[in-house]
This record gives sequence, C-alpha cells and structure tokens, in this order.
Amino acid sequence: MDRTGRTGPFSRRRLIAVCTATALAVPGLAALSSAARAADADLARNGGFESGLDGWTCTAGSTVTSPVRSGSSALKATPAGSDYAQCSQTVTVKPDAQYTLSGYVRGSYVYLGATGTGTTDVSTWTQSAADWQKLTTTFRTGPSTTKVTLYTHGWYGTGTYYADDVSLVGPGVDAGQPPAAPTGLTVGTVSSSSVALSWSAVAGATGYAVYRDGVKVQTVTGTSATVSGLTPSTAYSFQVAATNDAGESAKSSTVTATTSAGSGGGSSDLPPHALVGYLHASFANGAGYTRMADVPDSWDVIDLAFGEPTSVTSGDIRFNRCPATECPTVESDADFKAAIKSKQAAGKKVLISIGGQNGQVQLTTTAARDTFVSSVSKIIDTYGLDGLDIDFEGHSLSLDASDTDFKHPTTPVVVNLISALKTLKAKYGSKFVLSMAPETFFVQLGYQYYGTGKWGGQDPRAGAYLPVIHALRDDLTLLHVQDYNSGPIMGLDNQYHSMGGADFHIAMTDMLLTGFPVAGDANNVFPPLRPDQIAIGMPASTNAGNGYVAPAEVTKALDCLTKKTNCGSYATHGTWPGLRGLMTWSVNWDRFGSWEFSTNFDRYFG
Repeated sequence: MDRTGRTGPFSRRRLIAVCTATALAVPGLAALSSAARAADADLARNGGFESGLDGWTCTAGSTVTSPVRSGSSALKATPAGSDYAQCSQTVTVKPDAQYTLSGYVRGSYVYLGATGTGTTDVSTWTQSAADWQKLTTTFRTGPSTTKVTLYTHGWYGTGTYYADDVSLVGPGVDAGQPPAAPTGLTVGTVSSSSVALSWSAVAGATGYAVYRDGVKVQTVTGTSATVSGLTPSTAYSFQVAATNDAGESAKSSTVTATTSAGSGGGSSDLPPHALVGYLHASFANGAGYTRMADVPDSWDVIDLAFGEPTSVTSGDIRFNRCPATECPTVESDADFKAAIKSKQAAGKKVLISIGGQNGQVQLTTTAARDTFVSSVSKIIDTYGLDGLDIDFEGHSLSLDASDTDFKHPTTPVVVNLISALKTLKAKYGSKFVLSMAPETFFVQLGYQYYGTGKWGGQDPRAGAYLPVIHALRDDLTLLHVQDYNSGPIMGLDNQYHSMGGADFHIAMTDMLLTGFPVAGDANNVFPPLRPDQIAIGMPASTNAGNGYVAPAEVTKALDCLTKKTNCGSYATHGTWPGLRGLMTWSVNWDRFGSWEFSTNFDRYFG
C-alpha cells in the first residue's frame, strides 16, 4: 500500500513460467509386432473425460458436453497469463517397453506429450486444428522406468483448446490388490492447532492418506503425520487409509482428539468480528489527514502507516509522523499519544505497520535482524502500541533458488524475519498483536508457483510469504491478504478468478481456510489457518485501489463464507461463521467516501 492509496500493480510482478514441453514431435518408432499388440492395453485413465477430470491434474480445465469427439464429454482448457493450462496424469508402465501415445485435439497450439520416460521425453503438437485432429507419438521406457506422466496443454496468449480420447497403448502392468486397512492408529501430541498421529505399517503400501472428519487432508509415505491448522478447543475425528498403485484401502478405525485452548495467536480480547483499517499517519495524499482522535469507534484495529527503514537492508525502522507542512491539521505528539491511549481504553488495538510499497525491508543479515527488533521495539514503546503489522511488498521477500520447501526455509531474508517476529512476540507476550498484509502474489499464487520453480526462471517472489505465515501460524493474530491490485489468481477449483466481485474474495479466502498444495504438490500442503485469524482485505473506495467492490458484493462474500448463502459460481470447502472480519485501505479513504465501508461492516455484524 503506497501513499497514493494503491499497492504496486500486479503487472510488475509478472511470473516467468518455464516451458516444459518441446515443440517438435519425435519421429515414430518401429511398429509393434502382432504378438506385442495382443498383450497391449490402454493405460490412460479416463482418457475420454467421461468421468470429469478424474485421474487428471489440471492447472486450468473443465469438462464440456460440446464439442466432443466421442462419448458425452471432452476437456476444455484455456491458457491465461503465464499458465498454459496443462492437464496431466501419471501412469504405471513396464521398464524397457514401447508405448504409443495418442489423442484428439482441436484449437490453436495444442500439445500432447509424455515426461519421465527414462529415455527421450516426447511431444507432438498442432498449430491450428479447426476440427478434431489426431496427434500421435511413441516412446520407449528406460530400463528402470515404472512411471510416466502424460500431458496436454495449450500455449501462452492463445485461445481455448479441447482434448478427447487420450490413450497410452502398450504393455500393461498388473497393479495387484490395494493394501489392507491400517491398524494401530494412535493420537500423539495435541496442541491448540495440531494433532500428531501414528499407525502401524501395512505390507504392500507405498503411501497413506489421512482423513479428518471424513475428508482427505494429507498424504504421506511414512507411518506418522501431524494434522495442522486446527481450531482450539475443538473435537476432531481421524482415520488413515493405505495406498499403492492398485488403489486405496478401506479406512482404519476412527480416533478422536480435542485441541487445547491455546492463546488464539495473541490478542484473544479482539471482538468476534473485527474491522481493521490503515491510518495515514506519516504522510498525506488525496484522502486527507485524519487525526487519531477522529477515527470512529467502528475500527477495532488501527494500523499506523508506515514505519520505514533508513535503507533497504539496514533493518533500522523509523516512524516519522506527518509534518505540519504536509498535514496542516496534524496533532501534536502529546495529543497523538493521548488519543492512542483513549482508543486502547475503549478496547481498540493500535499497531505500527512496517513497509508499504515505499518501505522495502530486506533483513539479509543477523545484524539487520537484531536492529529490526530493537528499532521496532523502540517505536512500540514510545507510542505505547499493541503490536505490529507486516506489510512487506515489492522486493522485500523473495526466495533463493535452492529454497523449495516452505516448511523449512533457508533464504536469509525469510529466516531472519521469522526470527525477528518470534523474538518480538516473546518479548511482549501473548497479548501482543501480530498481523500481516501480503498481496495475493505472495500467498495464493503459491498454489501454482513457488519461488523460481523446479526448472528455474519463475519470479523468486512467488509465494514468498508462505514460509513466514506458516512458521508464525501459532503466533499470528490476523492475516489480511490484500485482495486488490491483483492479477487473476487460480482458486482451488482450478479456475482463474479476477477482481471485481464477491467471487474473487470468496475464492481467495477459501484457499486460506481450506489449505492448498504448494506449487501443485499434493505432498506439500500449506495447512489452513483458523477463521478467527482471517480478515478479508478490500479497498475502501474506488480511489483507494483497483478491485473495489460495492457494499452489496462485500455482503455477498460475507454471506457465502460465514453462512454458505448468497454464493456465486465458486463452491467453498466449508462454512466459517467465526471469520474475524474485514481489513481496508484505508481509514482515510473510507472517510473520503463518507464512511461507506465501515458503515456496511457495522450494519452486517451489528
């Protein structure tokens, strides 16, 4: 969020995706013998898309009833931005065997290929297919290859493509039988937000699926798992199933566990539904200056914008109040401090917000980390504040190329920030309010892309807030992602969602409350946060930032998320009446807009 009232535009954060497919088809290999053909089978699962996307993993895709090449369904996928709408599935194959991959496609620039062959990965494509066109390619598996991934995709900047009747013909593999159901499921350590589980190994199992209240939430290869992102003082039931290439076993017997009360991530005395607003305290813009004493009682959390560093890497944060030459109506320091105490006496929380678009902060060294802790502490103590808000934008956070696991970060700017925030939390205690205001680029985009990616070339800032949020989830009071000034973001329905209506806020918030695989890896899931930790970030007016929605759309989003009514096209994965509330940029812009945003909030939560 900058001094014009807007965050940096998403266009500055273009993700550079890496092409994973070659544009040239491999010449056909020798034909299979008649004897070999007799033993061949079609190994592709649901190649005609008659069972929806069952068996396929798609970055952007759905099934349609027209046009279809055969049967009643076909795949429809549309590239958008840096995503070329790939759909893929992994199949079990025999080593050192020959296979023929084929499928029917239509549209401009459609690719069909296979990776992980153990020899030469292959693809074939068409630049333009006005009607159904068959693509075919062949390959031989390597001497130790047992899995191959098939895929189809379009290309950047081109239109929708369709695919149907995809097949992989070659020697089949007897997958055998699914394993037996696990036994010995036991509850281990229980915290306010997690439950540890363990069970006995099952012969023939290659993995295990963990179920919470009947819903699969995790897959692991070992015989233990910790289910995170749970709500304090809540009872949960758990089961485990064993898996192998033949499928999934029956579920184990059920065990139950109740999470402890916990500290609620700090500031347990916030109201059940809270309104968070940024106050332009160090600058003036078109919204005008608003004195602390003039902030209405509607606001439960007031973030002072902004504390900024003396240099990008110094870690030395300073909070300079708006000078009288820029803000003629600015109050004195004494009156400002007195107004803060008055707000606190009325139950409000006042925080210092660090960063904004102009306040780039990179804690590249432990010395900068320690300076950050001491300088932020000085601001908090000087003004008697309740905590701090992290609003790192731009290039403050990015990931080293070797840093690929959000649960175990190694990038210095990330590790040092986590350490600094944990130190501040420990210093001020459980009532210390810690909030974060990342942009969608740094959080929800992590569903598709994380850092530079396995092949390199992506924007290293993609998803870079995820390790910070995850490491501090038990200390975090509020996460209010900026659902504005954002490009299209893919939701858990594998569809892109854009600003301008309730669906964008619903889809983005559902991701935080449901959890999501990071960079599409089902074995690397960002666990859900508690609903009391989530506020939805929105602009207060059309002047405040791109993505403003009228009060009626705000109400639709709240209705859908808290009551599962008034929903649009996006189907949420739950109902969260305990959603904490809303955040807006800003108090000043809401005043400029005749208090439209806060009035609607008050009316809704009454």
